[in-house]
Amino acid sequence: MTFIGAAPSRVDLRDVRYLFTDIDDTLTTEGQLLPQTYQALWDLYHAGVSIVPVTGGSAGWCEHIVRAWPVAAVIGESGAFAAFRRNGQVCFDYWEDGIGQAKRQREHLETIRALLSLSTLPFKIAHDQPFRLADVAIDIGGVAHEDVEILAAQIREMGATVAISSIHINTWIGNYDKRAMSERVLHEAFGVDPVNTPSLTAFVGDSRNDAPMFGYIRNSFGVRNIVPILDKLPHRPRWVSSEPAGLGFVGIATALLKAKA
Repeated sequence: MTFIGAAPSRVDLRDVRYLFTDIDDTLTTEGQLLPQTYQALWDLYHAGVSIVPVTGGSAGWCEHIVRAWPVAAVIGESGAFAAFRRNGQVCFDYWEDGIGQAKRQREHLETIRALLSLSTLPFKIAHDQPFRLADVAIDIGGVAHEDVEILAAQIREMGATVAISSIHINTWIGNYDKRAMSERVLHEAFGVDPVNTPSLTAFVGDSRNDAPMFGYIRNSFGVRNIVPILDKLPHRPRWVSSEPAGLGFVGIATALLKAKA
């Protein structure tokens, strides 16, 4: 496994027990989960690493992942909830009251639809919106970066929170994000003392909405496709893999496994 620039040492990674990771364009490659990437998840699981995908993806997507993948939990819709499998059942722990979050989402969705109706650009509500519980997702594929930023600014002016991934603008009403829910899961669900967080955790991501996680977790990785936006990030990954997307994740997993061997 090679990295662009600096590479982690065995000492950096040998104590990692919790791996947080983005999904779209980090685990997936052109929208699909490669067999070697899925195998890497299982290899980490068998090595005793608890995997927690942290995604802007919908509740419906997260429900499947926590059932079918070798993960300890899934944080979805940019921190709106964490999904766990307990006694064979999928349980959602919401950042706040789930009913209240759903009410705010319905109202925000109507506001966003009205805003998009005034735009001459090809923004659309994401196809998976019916499977979302707390946020609104807008497809940004094929739209210029400058136009994405203009729309994001308009939404922020309405008082909403905005996160931009490689595929969506995600927006919601609430004071949470990927980092906030990750901290809650790590400390409340897994019982990790904050003092031990730097040595016990790692994170892998690829986009602007991963910046809070890069700032939170010391052992942070970017896959190669993050390189074009590094200068735009308030917090950068500590290391960057030489391979993109799911293949980059495989290499990072290999580095983790070698450090723990």
